[in-house]
Amino acid sequence: MLHGFSRTELLIGKEGLDKLKNSKIAVFGIGGVGTFVVEGLARSGVGHFVLVDDDLICLTNLNRQIHATRKTIGKVKVEVMKERILEINPKAEVEAVRCFYLPEKSDDLIRDDYDYIVDAVDTVTAKIDLVVQAQKRGIPIISCMGAGNKLDPTKFQVADIYKTTMDPLSKVMRRELKQRGVKSLKVVYSTEQPIKPKESEDNSCSSNCICPAGTQRKCSTRNQVPGSISFVPSVAGLIIAGEVIKDIIAK
Repeated sequence: MLHGFSRTELLIGKEGLDKLKNSKIAVFGIGGVGTFVVEGLARSGVGHFVLVDDDLICLTNLNRQIHATRKTIGKVKVEVMKERILEINPKAEVEAVRCFYLPEKSDDLIRDDYDYIVDAVDTVTAKIDLVVQAQKRGIPIISCMGAGNKLDPTKFQVADIYKTTMDPLSKVMRRELKQRGVKSLKVVYSTEQPIKPKESEDNSCSSNCICPAGTQRKCSTRNQVPGSISFVPSVAGLIIAGEVIKDIIAK
């Protein structure tokens, strides 16, 4: 009998589809990259999700985040994404956790029953600890490097962190992970030279913050808000989703 994932089954077979259905994937960071990771996973038939992010949808998210529409501005990102998953697959189990990941929260947020962890967060401290904690527990993890200030989605590559070039975030991660004894990490990164943001008083979040009421980490506190566009973080997210799916069905 035909079903919502029949076309996927034609490609990966019933066994592959069953593996996805029975998998639990935790996605940390439900923004420009993370929403498209989740979208790709949900539309491939993944059956169990844990979504972690503390943020609310902002007007400035409309240009790149799939859960952002005029109707969802001000709503909790993980809750809106949970609703979207269930509209695609009502049988999915989704845990939405409104929380900003910090190392001291690792025991609560990283669990041994995860089949895969996706790091789509935007702070170095969180990224490093997610990798360390995942590898300590033997949970596969993939991390997204810098997707901001980029304009060419064809420059994304999948590689080990120690084979990355050009990307400033990758450079920091290589140094920090090496100090912690991490020998390998699958990442998606871009070889494109970052573009310097064309910031002005009119488009600066530092002087014109419009974060919704209740936002816990306002953009005005950041050193610099990176420029972004619809077709770059989305591509990174879908590449990550593809890597997760291929790894799971290959088990």
